[in-house]
Amino acid sequence: MRFMTFNLRFENEADGPFAWEFRRDFVVRVIELHGPHILGTQEGTRSQLEFLADRLSPQYEMVAVNRIWDSTCQYPTFFYKKEDFVFIQGGEFWLSRTPRIHRSKNWDSAFPRMMSHASFRENRTGREFTAVVTHLDHMGDKARVEQSRMIGAWLSDQSRPCILLGDFNDRPGSRVHRILTEEYINMLDTWQVLQKPENERSMTRHDFQGNPEKFRMDWILHTGDFRVQEACILRDNLEGFYPSDHYPYLAILEWRDLLQDGGRS
Repeated sequence: MRFMTFNLRFENEADGPFAWEFRRDFVVRVIELHGPHILGTQEGTRSQLEFLADRLSPQYEMVAVNRIWDSTCQYPTFFYKKEDFVFIQGGEFWLSRTPRIHRSKNWDSAFPRMMSHASFRENRTGREFTAVVTHLDHMGDKARVEQSRMIGAWLSDQSRPCILLGDFNDRPGSRVHRILTEEYINMLDTWQVLQKPENERSMTRHDFQGNPEKFRMDWILHTGDFRVQEACILRDNLEGFYPSDHYPYLAILEWRDLLQDGGRS
């Protein structure tokens, strides 16, 4: 199963030659080229997400259960391959003290932040799992900790195997990372499971320039029900023109017990 997390960069005319209208077709091409079964996006506004839903159809379906839409809000959102998975249920809430209040925020969060969740059944095996996509705050240190605690507590209550995708705006080994991998539920970091190095080549933000900055902030985490077959940072570009200011990140996961018993369900 191929999982991709992709920070789209919100629709912003101030981005000039990197504005969404110039990148959007390339974004679609990158998604189609790498063919994730489950795609989790961040920073997408309504118009961006509706564009993707239209262009990726009929292969992909967008998940936006009972969503309150407005024109400027940025929504972490799932798209899934309809021929390979059945959508079971889903929802979303805000990472605040009042999670059911639209666009609510607390602590030192610069912006309202949310998480979306969706449960799927894989047609090939009949197995079910729950996926979560999120985008933690880029400014508030306390907010990121509290937001990750909310996600960790929610994941610890789930009965299905879980995958967590997103832009966490923090580094591996940080408090946020430890909360999600140690304190509430023992999620595994797909990059670390493969013992890949943490260096400039693992950084996932590049501000449209292809020059990595800060640290590896885009993660895919999973419960022990899965084995990581491969994980890679996707640097697709057209002569230096990139689809976003973040590199998409792709991880290929297998069901661990099916692998151990020779693939029998």
